[in-house]
Amino acid sequence: MKTAVIGYPYIGQNREWKRITETFWKEQLTLESYKQEMKNLRIAQLQQQQDLGLDILTVGDFTYYDRMLDLAVMFNMIPSRYDHLSLQHHLTAYFAMARGAENVVASEMTKWFNTNYHYIVPEYEGQQLALQHNVYAQYIQEEIEAFGTIPRVTIIGPFTFYKLTKGVGDAQKQHYIQQLVNVYKELLQSLEASGATSIQLEEPSLTKDLTSEDIALVQHFYHQVIKGLTVETICTTYFEALSDYETLINLPVDGFGLDFVHGKVENLASLKKFGFPKDKVLYAGIINGRDIWRAELQKQLALVAEIRSYVPFSPIHLQTSCSLQHVPVTTAGEDGIVPELLNALAFANEKITELQMIKGKILHLEVPHNKAFLESEKAIRTLALHESRQKEAIHAQVNALTPEAFKRAENYNKRSKLQRAFLQLPDYPTTTIGSFPQSAEVKKNRSLWRKGEITTIEYEAFNANETARWIAIQEQLGLDVLVHGEFERTDMVEFFGEKLNGFAFTKNGWVVSYGSRCVKPPIIYGDVEWKEPMTVKEVSAAQSLTEKPVKGMLTGPVTILNWSFVRDDLARAEVAYQIGLALREEVRALENAGINIIQVDEPALKEGMPIRKSLHKSYIEASVAAFKLATSGVRETTQIHTHMCYCEFNDFIDVIESLDADVISIETSRSHGELIKVLKETPYGLGIGLGVYDIHSPRIPTVEEMATIIENSKKVIAKEQFWINPDCGLKTRTEQETIASLKNMVAAKERLKQMN
Repeated sequence: MKTAVIGYPYIGQNREWKRITETFWKEQLTLESYKQEMKNLRIAQLQQQQDLGLDILTVGDFTYYDRMLDLAVMFNMIPSRYDHLSLQHHLTAYFAMARGAENVVASEMTKWFNTNYHYIVPEYEGQQLALQHNVYAQYIQEEIEAFGTIPRVTIIGPFTFYKLTKGVGDAQKQHYIQQLVNVYKELLQSLEASGATSIQLEEPSLTKDLTSEDIALVQHFYHQVIKGLTVETICTTYFEALSDYETLINLPVDGFGLDFVHGKVENLASLKKFGFPKDKVLYAGIINGRDIWRAELQKQLALVAEIRSYVPFSPIHLQTSCSLQHVPVTTAGEDGIVPELLNALAFANEKITELQMIKGKILHLEVPHNKAFLESEKAIRTLALHESRQKEAIHAQVNALTPEAFKRAENYNKRSKLQRAFLQLPDYPTTTIGSFPQSAEVKKNRSLWRKGEITTIEYEAFNANETARWIAIQEQLGLDVLVHGEFERTDMVEFFGEKLNGFAFTKNGWVVSYGSRCVKPPIIYGDVEWKEPMTVKEVSAAQSLTEKPVKGMLTGPVTILNWSFVRDDLARAEVAYQIGLALREEVRALENAGINIIQVDEPALKEGMPIRKSLHKSYIEASVAAFKLATSGVRETTQIHTHMCYCEFNDFIDVIESLDADVISIETSRSHGELIKVLKETPYGLGIGLGVYDIHSPRIPTVEEMATIIENSKKVIAKEQFWINPDCGLKTRTEQETIASLKNMVAAKERLKQMN
């Protein structure tokens, strides 16, 4: 029996990866220095895993930006719009695809299955695929040189890469498949030649609902790309149970990874019914790679025993359910959390230790592990009895909810007319999504306050001045609906969690969201409760500075849920309702303060959706209900907005419409107008703002490109419904970029008015 993890957090315990990357982007590191620092980080992370006792070390879980992007560039799948770039090195095109470049937009970005990680979507334009370089071979040599051991190499498998690629039309499909077979085969042969003795192919797409055509394609890929290899090959699935187990478990690989956390019931049932091939190794994902709670070790020990009863003849190795990139590195140093909670937490390093403990118990290494098992049980039991989880009034309030709490008094058609008369907005109103640049001065002010080096009065005075300055800038730019800028907020979830009961926060619990963007998810460990107004002071102050309406800005209940680490002793729907009730109080407080437009953002609404379609309905119903619980208690003249980021909207429009928000703002610039095509087929009946430029890129969009999006959008969105805005908040952009981009956005709108 051996232990392994599918992947390890590459950002580093102190976000070293982020610091190195952003220093390079600022041209403060040479290319060689950048590569050397990244190499040092990779070696240090492997050393950490070895010190924790892992039997199998894995390389290939590291990336310079995104692992899907790694393969796309490696395979020469570079869109033609980047052809004009002066390629100083292969990372030039790589980072241009990730972040955009002068006069060229970035590639589309969307969620990695149902996680908060965003990947870069490969674009196929008929390119001739070929293996341009092989970074994995470099990683193999690094481990051999540093440790004298041969690592397992992990790469995203061919079926998942195929399913997540865009632009493959029916006429190109067969040619693209054959090219992908060829380039994967060349890559695997190159890895074998580089000294690899084990290759893991990650196939989370095999947990989706698969058609007969999909299954045939999977079999084709694996019979072709594996042929002739002597290196061990492992097909690993995660996030759900393996689809069509009876067929796919017999793929021509040497090992199979199954998720016995999120796909536990179905995978166990498949093992019991169909068994497991005697000639394969089972990699059993028994430790949750996506949450931060200690495992109930006795239950996991029993789980391994049950698995063994169905798999009596094949070797079983223990691993995490998925990559540990979705959790922070370690709980070490987290001394600001109440002991009852801290003792019940397990981050990446602690999860590796849990794997070792279970393995040790199975192998009868009794002395060190009996005590550890008892300590783990005690910690879990102590948190379960903590007073934060015993607030009966909150549970009673959730249980007493009636259908009236989840709906507006009037339908959209009636209330939209009332809102237009009341708000007196122009046609095609312009606005932003909420945040303005968090400059070095803004961050310094917050840091000084948190360290106690300035008073709260001084801290708030700075933020008030910054808000006043940006209100003036917005008026000068000619925006129609203004925002206060959110200078008091570090993160759109953390800010609210700090003001609600039931949340806790780490000092260093960072995880990567996209690129170098890292977030520090709150921990929902107790019952959620509204205490006092959280946003009214700042928004009301901003409204007093202008005659134009200022939006109240809140994060929605489902996003707070999905962007937090959530207690595992309650159903997630019940936690979502607790958050919805707390936000309902905040919405009421804003409305009573004279704020007549309130935006409740739900960028993560789709993120938590189960992978299997059979499980979608219950998730959607609970999510929509939580949002409507937060927003339905307002007057008909109060306009409710929401915002969503990157996800596939073509199969989600009906869910978005069911939220019954008066206006939704969503991305359309980075996906190159694909949503406009969707709206031609499925008209949207409420207010909508299509984000006309990509805020994740430092480039400044031209008036012409935004005007084109607006003109095309006009064909599918009625004038009374149409809003104009960026695709997301402007927190990460510079002031210069923000002003220039918004100036062009307003000019694009004015061009529309002139044409009409």
